[in-house]
Amino acid sequence: MPNWLSLAEQVMEGYELADEEALAILDCPDDELLLLLQGAYRIRSVYYGNKVKLNMIMNAKSGLCPENCGYCSQSAVATAPVKTYKMLDKETLLRGAEEAYRLQIGTFCIVASGRGPSDKEVDIVVSAVKEIKERFGLKVCACLGLLKPEQAARLKEAGVDRYNHNINTSKQHHPNITTSHTYDDRVRTVETVKEAGLSPCSGVIIGMKETKQDIVDMARSLRELDADSIPVNFLHAIDGTPLAGTNELNPRYCLKVLALFRYMNPTKEIRIAGGREVNLRSLQPLGLYAANSIFVGDYLTTLGQEKSADYKMLEDLGFEIEFSPAPQIGAV
Repeated sequence: MPNWLSLAEQVMEGYELADEEALAILDCPDDELLLLLQGAYRIRSVYYGNKVKLNMIMNAKSGLCPENCGYCSQSAVATAPVKTYKMLDKETLLRGAEEAYRLQIGTFCIVASGRGPSDKEVDIVVSAVKEIKERFGLKVCACLGLLKPEQAARLKEAGVDRYNHNINTSKQHHPNITTSHTYDDRVRTVETVKEAGLSPCSGVIIGMKETKQDIVDMARSLRELDADSIPVNFLHAIDGTPLAGTNELNPRYCLKVLALFRYMNPTKEIRIAGGREVNLRSLQPLGLYAANSIFVGDYLTTLGQEKSADYKMLEDLGFEIEFSPAPQIGAV
């Protein structure tokens, strides 16, 4: 096994892990896990100190999706009982942003189901974002599906800071997860976002019957895409979806995955995302020695843990919440 601290120092000098080194992280013996995390934290602390970025999702449009993604309760092939509604109006989005501001959450994420947004849906988001920026000064991340260049330009002009479009899995494994769009479709949207001047956010879902090599390929692909923010989701298998009943993960392996993404993408925001509570369980605090960002509150169709528990966890770790908005007007 590599010397994890030595490998961390090499990474900070610009070294890119070889596949065998990346796989060794995923195969790290449990009795070396704390050493691995010490190396990951060494990298994290150089670029982010003890600060943690908080994010909050607002499910701006639920269900009604024609895609066939195997993990998703909102897809056309899912039978899960989820709420379905069209794009929320501007006032509702503003109330969500106000809550994020009150909770010291620096990034407000507007997420909508579907293959991609209609121009009318983009109109609603654009109108809301302009007011969110004026009133609360929050960073805004939009996640609306496959995006056209002219839509990306409009979001940028309105003040959207970041656009999320996950690769979700490796190019090789992608056809096993969905066939209604391609891996290249997803990459193309990330490139479109970058060309529009938006900060690219793209991540993965771990635990979808992928191989360890698939996970290494995901981490390397995101390095090549130069994603600024990388959400690492851990599958929360939902009844009524094609991946229902899948349970491949344990908390220690999840920590190794987070460490891998830190070693492979040392300067990037690594965000512990969906499935954190059910997969990391009592080891959630250790995840923040590799990652520097979490979601607070609920996800799209699954519940997060109580917000107070997240703030207590950060306090107990001695970490500082990064929150520096510049509101011009104030609350709604």
